[in-house]
Parts: sequence; structure tokens; C-alpha cells
Amino acid sequence: MQRPALTVDRNSPVPLYFQLAEQLEAAIVAGTLTPGSRLENEIELADRCGLSRPTVRQAIQHLVDKGLLVRKRGVGTQVVQAQVKRPIELTSLYDDLVAAQRSPRTKVLELATAPAGDEAAKNLGVPPGTPVIRLRRLRLTDSEPLALLTNHLPVDIVDLTAERLESNGLYEILRATGVNLRIANQTIGARAATTAEATLLDERRGVPLLTMTRTAFDDNGRAIEFATHVYRASRYSFTLTLVER
Repeated sequence: MQRPALTVDRNSPVPLYFQLAEQLEAAIVAGTLTPGSRLENEIELADRCGLSRPTVRQAIQHLVDKGLLVRKRGVGTQVVQAQVKRPIELTSLYDDLVAAQRSPRTKVLELATAPAGDEAAKNLGVPPGTPVIRLRRLRLTDSEPLALLTNHLPVDIVDLTAERLESNGLYEILRATGVNLRIANQTIGARAATTAEATLLDERRGVPLLTMTRTAFDDNGRAIEFATHVYRASRYSFTLTLVER
């Protein structure tokens, strides 16, 4: 691994720890420090930069708090994947990851026909108990867990297989079968991870997760998808543009 050049200016009003943290962050963004690589330990960094260990420790903690570094017992301090920033548009996570030149991967956890519960039935506009497709997937990027995706769809919309879903995004499959999604109602929130979610997402139980609930409609106004997704807040964020009226 290439070591980034690190220098600090003791005459600058910018705190020394912040100068170091900014240079390490720049190296991560530039790819000099790659995801999964180990950072030099505090003693080595302190000696190389002429800083005290508490100053180096503060710089590292700053980047841990930003989600760019992680401390692992017995391993040391590692660089983690950059956070995925997703625009709030009617697109799929798979499409957005491909557009961002990330490497999406999918594990299908459940694919079955099941009676629609009250919430899914209401959002899909069908009576409770109506058979619908229930789909649960774990979405990964660069082999790191990112999101748990649960979707309900009418049974007559599309023929889905686990193999197809593991190599293509759901919206990509829908488009290929002539389904055109035009509008969606979407709610974004947050809550604590359950034990099962934490295990699948490689997080601690109770860690904050971002949530997204979406009902998407086709160009005929029919509800095509009711989705409830959870995302790792340390790896994922939504972005939007606000326009003054």
C-alpha cells in the first residue's frame, strides 16, 4: 500500500489534528488509501508527522466518527467504503450503484407468493389476504452489506427468479417486461436495527438505520411495488435539491 505524504503547518490556525485528518481523508477519497487497507498505527503516524500520539488519536477518531475509518480489535484501523449518496428520484438502488461505478451484488433471502398483510394490501390497492409476490434481498456493494430490501408486487406483473434477481436490479427487470414506473410516494425515516437486521448488515444491534418506504405506480396509475427498505446510515445517505417557490 502506498503511504500518503503527510505534513502539518504549526503556524496555521487550523488545529494539528484537523490538518492530519483532512490529509488522510483526501488520500481516502483519491484512492491512495483503499477500502480495507490498514492505516499506520498511532506511534508510526506520530513519528512520521512529528506529532504527539493524542493528536494523532484525535485525527483518527475524527475520521472514525465520519465513517471513513473503523477500528477493529486485533486488526487495527482500517479504511472503509465511501458512503453511497443517493438522489431522491424514482430509481432503484441497483441502478444508482451502477451509475456510481460501484459493484452491486444481491443475495435473495426470500422469494415467495404470500397473502398480503394490511399495510401491503392498502398500498397495492388490493384486499388483505390477496396473494402477492414477497421479495427480500440483501444488497451489497464491493462485497460490503449496504441495505435490506423488502418488496411486495402483484403476482401478475412479472415472472421473477432468484437467479435473475441476483444478476439484475428489480427495476431493470420490470423495464425489460414493459412496466414503466412513473410516480411514487416515498417516506424516509430512521430507527434502531433489530438483532436480525444487524447480523445481516454487519452492524451492532440497535445501531441507527435509515428507512425508506415507497409505493410506485406505472403510467396507468396501477400500484406496482410496495417497498420497505433499511440502509446502513454509516454507508448511505439520501440527497435532494430544494427549489424556492
